[in-house]
Amino acid sequence: MISKTFLKETKELLRDGRVRIAFFIVILLLGLAVWISARQYENVNEQYEAAKMAERTIWENQGEKNPHSAAHYGTYAFKPKYPLSLVDQGVDKYAGTSIFLEAHNRNEAQFSAAADQTGLARFGDLTPDFILLFIIPLLIILLGYNSFTKEREMGTLTLLKSQGISMGKWILGKWTALFTPILIMTAFLFLVAGVLLSGLENFGIFNWSALVVMFLVYVGYYIIFINIVLLISAKTRKSGVSLVISIGVWIIACLAAPKAASNIAEAKHPYPTRQEFTANVLKDKKEGLDGHNPWSKEAKLLQEKVLTEYGVDSLHKLPFNFDGYRMQKSEEHEAEIYFKHYNYLKEQFVQQSHVYRGLAAISPYLPTRFLSMAIAQTDYATHWDFADAAEEYRIATQKFLNDNFAENSEYGNWGYRADADFWKNLPAFDYNPPELDSVLSYNASNLGILGLWLVGSFGLLLFTTKTI
Repeated sequence: MISKTFLKETKELLRDGRVRIAFFIVILLLGLAVWISARQYENVNEQYEAAKMAERTIWENQGEKNPHSAAHYGTYAFKPKYPLSLVDQGVDKYAGTSIFLEAHNRNEAQFSAAADQTGLARFGDLTPDFILLFIIPLLIILLGYNSFTKEREMGTLTLLKSQGISMGKWILGKWTALFTPILIMTAFLFLVAGVLLSGLENFGIFNWSALVVMFLVYVGYYIIFINIVLLISAKTRKSGVSLVISIGVWIIACLAAPKAASNIAEAKHPYPTRQEFTANVLKDKKEGLDGHNPWSKEAKLLQEKVLTEYGVDSLHKLPFNFDGYRMQKSEEHEAEIYFKHYNYLKEQFVQQSHVYRGLAAISPYLPTRFLSMAIAQTDYATHWDFADAAEEYRIATQKFLNDNFAENSEYGNWGYRADADFWKNLPAFDYNPPELDSVLSYNASNLGILGLWLVGSFGLLLFTTKTI
């Protein structure tokens, strides 16, 4: 019964001109999206490699210079574009691509792609994730909204019942006929993406395991939509009603629920404004040690502490340049301030993430979206991890420079210059994103919610359609 129903449904789909046109359009859009994303991926990574090499060359060729001058001159940490961003660009478009690393300040990532776009960007970009998350569920609705209603409208349902068919097998046959073309299309897209990515050199380490996991996440997402669409078709009398209800579910699940979740999370755990954040940082800085002000109260206390510790009565008698030492202590103090305030932002982000996960039960789109971005390493968690790594490198760089200044010059000697080869001793910034196991562990709740959606939708479909 399952195979016969599958063959019958498949033949009807193939004969339907609307279905053929829809498949052609979706496949064409997928092909264009993958091609555009692949070209963009190569272009961005070529720019990344060029910028990283150019910035390192500039750093290493500063010539003879005071280390603290080099600290203010600064350098850049560039965020690489990861292979699976070809499939899901996530927040990369908005999060910025580089962070300027300088003395006394922790800067945010700048030069986001969204900032350079025109007003046409409000219509959205043609990307694989857009088609995977929004268009293919619409295709599922087109293919399945009348799976059961057409049987009623044509009178074949009564005939089938009179023959004593197994409702379970009949439903599974229809389910298989709807699932098979979606599976083939999705598998083809991910296979093409994998072939393209595995053929690109020097642009990140491509991981087939991550691609397979992402593929399975999307397959689960489509199974949920198939179950919902078939359930609606089984419980309605008219195809038109089934279509309207199915599209309504799509609108709620893919458009309304994500926006509502975002608004709720922001309302419950708001971020401070940029002005508030900057004011709070400056307030704490003023109350602490300023490396450029040797006459402040904090600087005098540090001076007394160091003189007592080394048992001398003059800064000139210290075995290092106290100016460089004070600069480093100032950097450590300011780093703690930035850690405190950025940690608050991270806590707000974590709390918002908890709200999102709590609301993921209202729509299968939410856990799918979060898992897709996380596996592609294009989510905010990865961006925060990159920003933290850049800050750690900035702190290490300032210590590297201030220690050289303190150890190789005398107190009051601001004319000291490090030799031209000194800058090469600083290791280049290198960032490695979290491994797949860590990503999946962090997103265990999203995996669990998606699994509940799968089990729940299957249960509703199989146990509530026995009385069609």
